[in-house]
Amino acid sequence: MLGSIRPLLLFPTLLAVGFDLAPSVDSSDTPPSTDHAMPLIPLRSLFGNPEKTSPAISHDGTRLSYLAPVDGVLNIWVSPIDDPASAKPVTQVSQRPIRYYTWSFTNQHLLYVQDSSGDENWHIYCLNLEDNSIRDLTPVEGIAAHFQGTSHRHPEEILVKLNERDKQFHDVYRVNITTSERRLIQENPKFSGFTTDEDYRMRFAYQLMPDGTGKLFQPDGTDGWKDFQTIPFEDMQATRPRWFDKSGDTLLLSDSRGRNTAALTSVVLATGETKVIAEHPKADLGFILAHPTENTVEAVSFEHLRSEWKVLDPAVAADFIYLRSVTEGDFSILSRSLDNQRWIVAYTTDTGPQRCYCYDRRLRRATFLFADQPELEKLPLAKMHPVIIPSRDRLDLISYVSLPCWADPEGDGRPNKPLPMVLLVHGGPNDRDHWGYNPEHQLLANRGYAVLSVNFRCSTGFGKDFHNAGAREWGAKMHDDLLDAVDWAVDEKVADPKRVAIMGASYGGYATLVGLAFTPDKFACGVDMVGISNLETWLNTLPPYWAPWIQAHKDRIGDHTTPEGREFLRQRSPLTHVGRIKRPLLIVQAGNDVRVKKSEADQIVKALQDNRIPVTYGLLPDEGHWDWRPENSLAVYAMTEAFLSGVLGGRHEPIGDAFKGSSLAVPIGADLVPGLSQALQESGR
Repeated sequence: MLGSIRPLLLFPTLLAVGFDLAPSVDSSDTPPSTDHAMPLIPLRSLFGNPEKTSPAISHDGTRLSYLAPVDGVLNIWVSPIDDPASAKPVTQVSQRPIRYYTWSFTNQHLLYVQDSSGDENWHIYCLNLEDNSIRDLTPVEGIAAHFQGTSHRHPEEILVKLNERDKQFHDVYRVNITTSERRLIQENPKFSGFTTDEDYRMRFAYQLMPDGTGKLFQPDGTDGWKDFQTIPFEDMQATRPRWFDKSGDTLLLSDSRGRNTAALTSVVLATGETKVIAEHPKADLGFILAHPTENTVEAVSFEHLRSEWKVLDPAVAADFIYLRSVTEGDFSILSRSLDNQRWIVAYTTDTGPQRCYCYDRRLRRATFLFADQPELEKLPLAKMHPVIIPSRDRLDLISYVSLPCWADPEGDGRPNKPLPMVLLVHGGPNDRDHWGYNPEHQLLANRGYAVLSVNFRCSTGFGKDFHNAGAREWGAKMHDDLLDAVDWAVDEKVADPKRVAIMGASYGGYATLVGLAFTPDKFACGVDMVGISNLETWLNTLPPYWAPWIQAHKDRIGDHTTPEGREFLRQRSPLTHVGRIKRPLLIVQAGNDVRVKKSEADQIVKALQDNRIPVTYGLLPDEGHWDWRPENSLAVYAMTEAFLSGVLGGRHEPIGDAFKGSSLAVPIGADLVPGLSQALQESGR
């Protein structure tokens, strides 16, 4: 639902206005002297552009593509699959990086999406590799285009969703990628979305109902729709169509009905016969690996503490045995040729870059392609330790702890003395934290902090009971889970209770504001990025095309359309309790954010000023909710580490030229952050 990001501070004159400073740092609180021999990892090594990323193989298996910088901006590069060193850039975008692209089934075209300055008005572009010409397949201003489907059966056509007719609802079009011809195949009267098959037939429509349930509808043969299945409220998060068999007569679903975790199930559409194909006792269904043309399910993934595969087709059993032996880490399959003989496989670890290979099934040989950030292999990175923390009402909170290398010589996830700690709260909240390389964990651990990420109730992937325990618990039991995790860290001698910061983006930004306003003595400081300050005003300013999901927001957060609901939301909003805040706060907002409008930051910054509570406010005028330009990310993280250093006593890299190329402005409170005013002046702001 929402996204993620981070920022900095020092408050030399705050006591004069009754501001409660975190305890000063004396020599007995500083990290062991061995940290001075541990080099500071440069911010650019963690938050700059990857050297190469997002590899994919063409469907005919002859070419490799990936994203890599051109003049500092991510573009698409292409080479023969057997000669990656000869790759050349095939796009030349110079403003915003390309983040998502895919091969068309013609093998001569690449499709990619871009918006303007983070406004999420996505356009779909088609690049012709024969002449390097680029077509905008959705050349309509003020719309948000999305892929509906691609198919090897129709290589020159794709399905696209457009909200051109009605900003609230996306109609489905069939688009020819070589001519840009666009033909409406399904007008959307009210649905949240559609399911189509490989022949581009409309098979299902989905709608949220006023009673909180979801409904799947089938075409009735007369241009209308008939009921197919009802999805109870408690199953809506994890139950949805995922795949069809080759005939199109059997539907595969992710389905939590009748169980806690979402399983892979099948239903024969003509008879209604159902079958459970794969399930996990503690984790929901993740990725489905199906044969590219036969549609038989070969393997599925589940993620509890870490990602794991369950092989379902004996034809690939030996492949998975081999892939587990190639190198360390959890692997994922990013791309495959249409004949299923060549796979692009990526391995993720917690202490190094993602390593990508081309796997030839005929030879049973994986050939190394590249590491996305090879510089990481030379850096002193911290391990990430999975832990299970019990909540006060006995839920398992799957969490991850990282510690400074010098503070955990045994490598057991417990420091040799309690440390200042940063509680890093994920966005969403319909999302989860994962094991693996995390640049924020690495930055904070290298600066001397314990870092704790918690999958609190409402996080996804752990079964419907865990997710549904978060219904209407924003600022309540969801916050209690974070407090319980902090208490665990204190009890386990991981964290110094007087020096715990809370930090997060999107929902994590809201959680940060909740932490400082609802529990003002728990945290020493907070960093809020693109966070919600007032739940009612936020719900009233969502993009119009979120309208089909508003009922879910009412059911899971609160109803902003009734007096009782508005009062409920008011009490769960940090803005209502802003006068209780008494610890240092840094707020970062993106000017073009359509998910959390700038007004959410503006109103709480004004309230803080009205209450004479010091705050530093950073603004990125040319960014949206996520996917910030590296120059802007570097500036924000430079602020963040200086802020945390001033309050918690950790290390930080001097701001220096971190603002070079960034649009970051700090209209309020720049003087409260060490080195920030000078850096702004030197960058001409």
